[in-house]
Amino acid sequence: MRNGTRKHYSPEQKDQVVLELLKEKQSLSQLASEHGIHRSQILRWKKQALDSLPGVFSPNNRGHEVKMAYERKMEALYQEIGHLTTQLNWIKKKSGLS
Repeated sequence: MRNGTRKHYSPEQKDQVVLELLKEKQSLSQLASEHGIHRSQILRWKKQALDSLPGVFSPNNRGHEVKMAYERKMEALYQEIGHLTTQLNWIKKKSGLS
């Protein structure tokens, strides 16, 4: 019986496995065994990579820019959450609510 935990792979790990598969130096079974990843999972990653290829060289490809803007926004929001949490804790302490 499985314990319900799933392995999570970083984008870099997925890239590495797909690139190795595309180089065709090892079979799919060999890669799956070597990395401890099911064959069907590797094939899904390969399909995802190949599906994204048509727009990679397009001059309108703004994926990286959008991702960086998103990450900057998330960073700012987490900073704001930390600031507001600190203020709330200070107010609770001063008012005697904590």
